[in-house]
Amino acid sequence: MTGLLVATIALSAVGTALAGVRWLRVAQREHYLPGSVWRFVRRWWGRDQLHLTAALLAVASVIAEGFVAGTGLLGALVAAGGPVGLGLRGRTGRLRWTRRTATIAVLAVAECGAVAGAAAALGGLRATATALAASAVGAPVLVEIALLLDRPLEWALARRYVRHAAERLQRVSPAVVGITGSYGKTSTKSYVAHLLSGRYSVVASPRSFNNRAGLARAVNESLVEGTDVFVAEMGAYGAGEIAALVSWLHPRVAAITAIGPVHLERFGSLERTVAAKREIFGAAEVAVLNVDDKRLVPLATELAAAGLRVIRCSAVDKTADVAVIAGARGASLHVAGSLAGGFALDNQRPVALSNVACAVGIAVALAVPEADIAARLRSLPAVEHRLQVATSPAGIVVLDDTFNANPAGTRLALAALKAIARPNGRVVVVTPGMVELGGRQRPENEAFAREAADVATDLVVVGTTNRRALLAGATPADRPVGPLARQFRVTTVSSRAAAVAWVRQELQAGDAVLYENDLPDQYP
Repeated sequence: MTGLLVATIALSAVGTALAGVRWLRVAQREHYLPGSVWRFVRRWWGRDQLHLTAALLAVASVIAEGFVAGTGLLGALVAAGGPVGLGLRGRTGRLRWTRRTATIAVLAVAECGAVAGAAAALGGLRATATALAASAVGAPVLVEIALLLDRPLEWALARRYVRHAAERLQRVSPAVVGITGSYGKTSTKSYVAHLLSGRYSVVASPRSFNNRAGLARAVNESLVEGTDVFVAEMGAYGAGEIAALVSWLHPRVAAITAIGPVHLERFGSLERTVAAKREIFGAAEVAVLNVDDKRLVPLATELAAAGLRVIRCSAVDKTADVAVIAGARGASLHVAGSLAGGFALDNQRPVALSNVACAVGIAVALAVPEADIAARLRSLPAVEHRLQVATSPAGIVVLDDTFNANPAGTRLALAALKAIARPNGRVVVVTPGMVELGGRQRPENEAFAREAADVATDLVVVGTTNRRALLAGATPADRPVGPLARQFRVTTVSSRAAAVAWVRQELQAGDAVLYENDLPDQYP
């Protein structure tokens, strides 16, 4: 019996270490947010009957270890090796041993040691074996507790960098523009920087620097004397986060691009999303809002009543304060109801006109002449991995929309795919679907697959996260597509790499493929 207990203790220690590294990598990929690891535990262990059964057996084996020596070995083995597909190193995002990662790891090890030490003192070898088997199976819980313990420490450590950033902002004194929204933030930020740069010296926050630490770093590293405008993209996963940013960034012009079900899993409801995003107007003098989004119309009225200058932006209503309207010969710009210019629309470089309208609204708020805005609209920059069109060496037209993950964006991407597809070519959509949409995730993915079937000849489903929903939406699989009346085919692959290999093998010159969204490999 002693040998079994020692073996259980040893294997459980190994299982705890391996599982801890695996879930620590998930925590890092999810920005160390408490609760994120547990969400992925449910995704991975609940994804099919085999994994769910293995998880339940692992828990049962830990309980049984308290009565029958050696049964905890099963739990340790399951924790060490599973879930299948969630690797220790990762394909798209390897674990980086940063200072914060090491701190969380040390906290988790300390938790495990405390549990094992208490068990040894109170119950001897058997209790120790049970405690370590429980630690192996419960490694995600250890990481979650460590994230909670680490959070106030990280907040305190970042305070110094935020203070330096606030001091630099005060010294340089640029006009600060804040941009938030469920989607469209990055594209709008890019357009704003372009429209302003003909008149002002502009610094925009880098793509992923949209939280407290990232924006403080962007200010400290990039804001130099003589900067006229600092454009800050502001992200949020919950209430209070944008308010905390506003408290030291003090954006004079603030914009909301759109409200949608992105991160609905975290916010809980669209009403909470609106409440969290509207925090961006806490220090603003000018509010820029996309009033094509009906959820933002009452907010525009409310802010105007509170004394803010409100610039209503639209891609459909010429009477809005700023409107960018698509027409037969391109897009027209309207400011205050008057035609101010126009620019060509290129199927090879599609843009979301509501984002363009919001960018123009911000430029108007900062007194950029309408003529200058109209001129610079003719050379809008492409935004990386957002509706980027290229042709591969094999002659395949590739539409890269891998950084997009919202229902409105998928519809725009499908329209762009339809526009660039050649009549006699295959038209392929490669996607893992959309995530973090809460209760709307399944119906939105089903709808996306149905819409894809009206445009494409093939749907390639990546991974298992949304496989059921996408397959359900794609049926019936034998319906004809477009003028070619071809059969609509659905293929499932395990990873993005496998999808790329399929495209290279199956497609030829003249065919077109849309890569819509790209989930990192912490998703099944």
